[in-house]
Amino acid sequence: MTKILDACCGSRMFWFDKKHPDVTFMDCREYYEELPTGHVIDVNPDIVGDFRDMPFEDNCFDLVVFDPPHLLHAGENSWLAKKYGKLDDLWPEDIRQGFAECMRVLKPNGSVIFKWNEDQISLSEVLRAIGYEPLFGNKRSKTHWLVFVK
Repeated sequence: MTKILDACCGSRMFWFDKKHPDVTFMDCREYYEELPTGHVIDVNPDIVGDFRDMPFEDNCFDLVVFDPPHLLHAGENSWLAKKYGKLDDLWPEDIRQGFAECMRVLKPNGSVIFKWNEDQISLSEVLRAIGYEPLFGNKRSKTHWLVFVK
């Protein structure tokens, strides 16, 4: 069995199988709201935990998906902030710690899939903050998917 961690699952937007049995879905919150716009925000992780200090042993996942919040500027009642979360001015350290935790819980030879939208913070700034070089990924849109190997 392959053990997979989604460290910031949110409402599991990009998952085809939102209940895949090999995936542990983690987020820092549980939240549900039906908005007047028709948007539904449903953050219902298996484990409530902080991506900067994960409640897992070292070297226990084959694959880690890290899709942290990417917004700095969003109103507190913004549906985007409610759905995706929001960063503060300490974001470089938070993202660095989160990435280090992803590598800590990853088995040797495992992979981290890192997703980042650079609408407000550029990919180059984030890569500087985490201090790791991706193996490969896409660099042609605002939303990037990068692969890292331990």
